[in-house]
Amino acid sequence: MCRIGAIKSRNYVHPSLALLLMQSQQKGHDNSGFAMVMQDLGGLFEGYKHLPTLSMACTDEGLKLAEDILHAAGFNRVLQWVPETNNLPGLDIIAMPNYVFETFQYPKNYRSAPQKEKEDLLLEMRLQLREALEEDDLGFVYSFWPDVITLKEIGDPKDIGTYFNLWEPDNKFTAKVITAQCRQNTNYDIVRYAAHPFFLQGYTALANGENTFYQKNKEFQAKLHHGYIGFESDSQCFLYTMHYVHRVLGWPLNYYKHVITPLPFEELSSRPDSDVLLAIRQSLAHLEINGPNTIIGVMPDSTLFTCCDAKKLRPIVIGRSEEMVVFSSEVCGINELLPDRNWEDDIYPHEREMITIDADLEVQRWRQ
Repeated sequence: MCRIGAIKSRNYVHPSLALLLMQSQQKGHDNSGFAMVMQDLGGLFEGYKHLPTLSMACTDEGLKLAEDILHAAGFNRVLQWVPETNNLPGLDIIAMPNYVFETFQYPKNYRSAPQKEKEDLLLEMRLQLREALEEDDLGFVYSFWPDVITLKEIGDPKDIGTYFNLWEPDNKFTAKVITAQCRQNTNYDIVRYAAHPFFLQGYTALANGENTFYQKNKEFQAKLHHGYIGFESDSQCFLYTMHYVHRVLGWPLNYYKHVITPLPFEELSSRPDSDVLLAIRQSLAHLEINGPNTIIGVMPDSTLFTCCDAKKLRPIVIGRSEEMVVFSSEVCGINELLPDRNWEDDIYPHEREMITIDADLEVQRWRQ
């Protein structure tokens, strides 16, 4: 069983906290990797929140190719951070030659463009970069988005933390929202793109469990949007449905739950909104999910949420203090980060609930 976690803080925190959160759940590790998405960045990137940052692992040739493509499109680099690596003997990590986090200024003709046009441009550039680097296995492009950094690697999570010098906190590399997973979906090949969390246009998703409706989700989603690609893991479907429901259709977040785990027909008939919910179920039936799973998601406004399958077959617990909210597959993860919290306030979501955490760390419980 996978382990997942998320941290949302009033103050900037270092990813060492994410490593501690996941280390306490290490019985779920299988050395297939560690991945995290950091959003609402501090440190070196705090002054560049309005500009896109490229997160990439690549060869020397891949780095040159990616930078050439971006420069040809009119992007100009304004910040580059290359993490200092610690390549000690015996570390279990399949390292790439380069890990690059570069922030770019938009092309001149886009600097005054509407936000949606900028966002569409960033998606197109990321897809172009991914396709270019895939051809000769030159690298992996995880995200190209403002105020977001993504890191994914194969190996032992503890050793990955050591390799990137992430166990010692500093003020250079921080964020207010961090999502992380220490195990890939091992029903499929172990590749970097398959590692959770997944990111698309401001939306982040990761999951513990599996989606037995993967095939019908995949076939339907592949026709909905040209950004729905890869499908290296069945859990990517959770991200694409979130993006489609909220961004493409423009529906409120709570409808995401109605799409992926629709209410039984006998319950729908007695509700005042039965016509709407029935129409959703009929028109988006191929986006329904099944199987044991718990989802953690982050929205473009940094709202953090979680929801479960309709039978609650995978665990999730939420702990909180005045300064921080932590989601964890197991309560031991929260104990590691928030040992002094009021444990009576811990939340164990119901199978028909969606729990959201807003910018003020206010907890909202929505019942389907």
